[in-house]
Amino acid sequence: MVDWNMTELKHILKAEQFTDIKELDRLFGLADELRAADEKGQVPQSLAGKIVATLFFEPSTRTRLSFEAAALKLGAQVISTENAREALSANKGETLQDTIKIVNGYADIIVLRHYEKGGAEIAAEVSEIPVINAGDGAGEHPTQALGDVYTLQKELGRVAGLKIALVGDLLYGRTVHSLLPILGLYKDVTVYLVSPPQLRFPKEYTKTRIVLKEFDNVEEILPEVDVLYVTRIQKERFASEQEYQNLKGSYVINGENLKKLKKEAIVMHPLPRVDEISSEIDSDPRAAYFRQAQNGLYLRMALLSEILK
Repeated sequence: MVDWNMTELKHILKAEQFTDIKELDRLFGLADELRAADEKGQVPQSLAGKIVATLFFEPSTRTRLSFEAAALKLGAQVISTENAREALSANKGETLQDTIKIVNGYADIIVLRHYEKGGAEIAAEVSEIPVINAGDGAGEHPTQALGDVYTLQKELGRVAGLKIALVGDLLYGRTVHSLLPILGLYKDVTVYLVSPPQLRFPKEYTKTRIVLKEFDNVEEILPEVDVLYVTRIQKERFASEQEYQNLKGSYVINGENLKKLKKEAIVMHPLPRVDEISSEIDSDPRAAYFRQAQNGLYLRMALLSEILK
């Protein structure tokens, strides 16, 4: 594992690299400053002259566009491919390592999404410029987790003491794999793991001081939680269409569910959603998922500024 310190240029590969709440608070504070500057049209062009390469071997909307928007707002230029698995020379048999070595000559930082778990770590081993893991198969998605914790701070004013339900595909859902280690930095957090038996949270990500409680039924925990964090069933990770169809729609959050949820609770989702959150609740003030996506932009602006300053 590559340790990461906000005073040095390092790769961002796993959530467990983040071990200091004060460093996170400083990062979140910078995100707030950049948000305020953006609202005034006065974002500092601190990355002018830098080039950010976004290499996405799997489809992405929010992560790729938010990283690219973050870079452009800070004055950097972007070189990008949204379908690298087919569009780059990987389609001709080129290794990931060779691709990374080539891009090292073109850019100052690489934002990488790869279909293989551990793909970002493979890239970092041969890269002389920073690599940010923007999702590695069913592995991790650390910048999403940072944005999620930033959202908790903005929406609820705290992370310590929260009761958080993670609902849906906990086996393949890389966003929740990264979220748990960061939540574990805070005191008295309780996490309810709600999933079908076939999609339980992997044991390798549950090494934490958080109190974990496992459930099949989401209904029974709704009145207790402060945060309902819903994830989609990861269709692209299943070996067969039938296996996916058997589990699709295991949990659907709708208006009836929200009646059982605390008035001050929030509903989060890393998006995209399929059928697991009904659009009827989009107008409810507790539906925080679109604000969550916007928060991800400013969190990534803060990360890029820190790494490339």
